[in-house]
Amino acid sequence: MGGVVRSCVQSILKLVNSVIGMVGLAMIMYSLWLIRSWQRNMGHLSFDHSHHHPIPWFIYSILGLGITLCVITCSGHIAADTANGCCLYSYMVFVFLLLMLEAGVAADIFLNHDWEEDFPDDPTGRFDQFKEFVRLNFDICKWIGLSIVCVQGLSLLLAMILKALGPHQYYDSDDEYVTERVPLLKNAVLPPPYVIGDPVYGSKNDAWNIRINDKATR
Repeated sequence: MGGVVRSCVQSILKLVNSVIGMVGLAMIMYSLWLIRSWQRNMGHLSFDHSHHHPIPWFIYSILGLGITLCVITCSGHIAADTANGCCLYSYMVFVFLLLMLEAGVAADIFLNHDWEEDFPDDPTGRFDQFKEFVRLNFDICKWIGLSIVCVQGLSLLLAMILKALGPHQYYDSDDEYVTERVPLLKNAVLPPPYVIGDPVYGSKNDAWNIRINDKATR
């Protein structure tokens, strides 16, 4: 029964973890499109030749966050597949730190009226476009953000449940058969140290002593 529950938890954790990976891939693709658009606006200059321009921190932040989500997804799949305690602890720490980061950013936005001053200027203008898009579609963005946070919280909870269930127990190991053979070994009768009768092999003195003992007992 425990093995069935463990398998179900592992499957659900992989499914939930895949949603986080899809979000990370979407953010990477979006950041790559932003980088290409920014390079086009900069006159096809490379990043090395455009060092005199401000760094597009918004693009890099999206790219870094997407890569982080993909790394967390890979670690989550490994942890769910192996059910190893160390892997599960690492995955839970990664997800917890991500949740704390998201909670800090959300608290700064909702509690600080001048939160925009905490961020540097974005030369690409994509940050302003993103803020305008969120304002125009606040309800949709709110539910999408809450869904992502709920998925991360669910993955953390599933990892904790899987850690509590423990790793797989392989019942077909050789130890089980060894324990079954122990009573047989204890009750086994050892063969006699000598054979009464005419031996097939042995020296003549041994055969003479056996015949004398046999006559004495008669």
